Amino acid sequence: MDPTSGQDVIAVAPLPVGDRRFADNVVFFARALRKAGMKIGPAAIVDAIDAVEAIGIGSREEFHAALSSVFVKRHEDKPVFDEAFRLFWRSRDLVEKMIAMMSPRAPDTRAREKAKPGASRAADALLGERRDNKPPRDEPDIEIDARFTMSGNEVFRRMDFAQMSALETAAAKKALAKLQLPLDKVPTRRFRPSHVHTRVDPRATMRAALRSGAGLILPRYREIREVQPPLVVLADISGSMSQYTRIFLHFLHVLTEKRRRVHTFLFGTRLTNVTRQMRHKDPDEAMDECAAAVKDWSGGTRIGETLKEFNRLWARRVLGQGAIVLLITDGLEREGTDMLATEIDRLHRSCRRLIWLNPLLRFDGFEPRARGVRAMLPHVDEFRPVHNLSSLSDLAAALGATRSTTYDPRRYLETLKGIA
Repeated sequence: MDPTSGQDVIAVAPLPVGDRRFADNVVFFARALRKAGMKIGPAAIVDAIDAVEAIGIGSREEFHAALSSVFVKRHEDKPVFDEAFRLFWRSRDLVEKMIAMMSPRAPDTRAREKAKPGASRAADALLGERRDNKPPRDEPDIEIDARFTMSGNEVFRRMDFAQMSALETAAAKKALAKLQLPLDKVPTRRFRPSHVHTRVDPRATMRAALRSGAGLILPRYREIREVQPPLVVLADISGSMSQYTRIFLHFLHVLTEKRRRVHTFLFGTRLTNVTRQMRHKDPDEAMDECAAAVKDWSGGTRIGETLKEFNRLWARRVLGQGAIVLLITDGLEREGTDMLATEIDRLHRSCRRLIWLNPLLRFDGFEPRARGVRAMLPHVDEFRPVHNLSSLSDLAAALGATRSTTYDPRRYLETLKGIA
């Protein structure tokens, strides 16, 4: 603790800035960030060392700001960087650790705190090799009856996206690429030729008769043409949704690649159409194009204003032929809810089916107490969770089925009456 400023000083403060050991520490820290999934090159490491030399080693906050300004290139990388910085640059606290080791321990009965977003990725990057290099322990063989347990694959499918490590996130992206989508179709007003003798096509019959001189008239038949309905996605990219944004974009890229007429819109404080960017075959290139197109990434939320802009500029273009709308947001509106209720009601009336995907439903005791949630809930057809692979698989299967009673929002509306 610095007695003059009252701030914690970084653990490496006694080292000179130009010391080679300090530069090696920065290099090792950058390698750990790269293993955690951040895009860091050699030039960024040199810039980080120059930045620290320019400001000098002062408080921990200044040192964190200098490295963060160089290494953090994307908004979703900030939680990973913060957790890796806390683990890598923490002070040793040797005396406190020795006292703790020599003191008797009382059983810890406190509830385990939920891991922070990016914590597992940072821990794997910093401590993974140490765990891998441990010599194998000779343990006795124990037979376990696993008839009533879940497999590792089932646990992985139910794991929250925010708590996944870098390897688990990569595995989740591969699993999304193998996702099977239903071939749902809706009838249109147009017809197509058919060999089924149910509906006669008068025009086709007369044209065929004229070709043969009307000597022989053979009837032609037709049937109603069916097409896959458009899928319109409105995804929230505000700060409260940042830990899920990137994996959601990979899911939307899979939808765009495997399904025709998918329109993707991202919103925070403004609405951005990224349909063209999502059509890139390479998912990483599509993500980079979306990041370049969006100007309000991880900012505030104006759900009502963005829905108003969508209804005014895009609804007539993309909500035809029985479109399905996927609204991905937590419903935490920063402004008034009068406009939000009006605009989502208009959106609900303009589409065939409105499905609200909310990651807050991962909590067992979820209650619709937020004003935005209470304003939106009466105007949606389904209210689904979207926080792990299992929920995304259920959503993909639900696109080809009818309205599900399991995710009926009316049960939450009854909860609203109790809250009111």
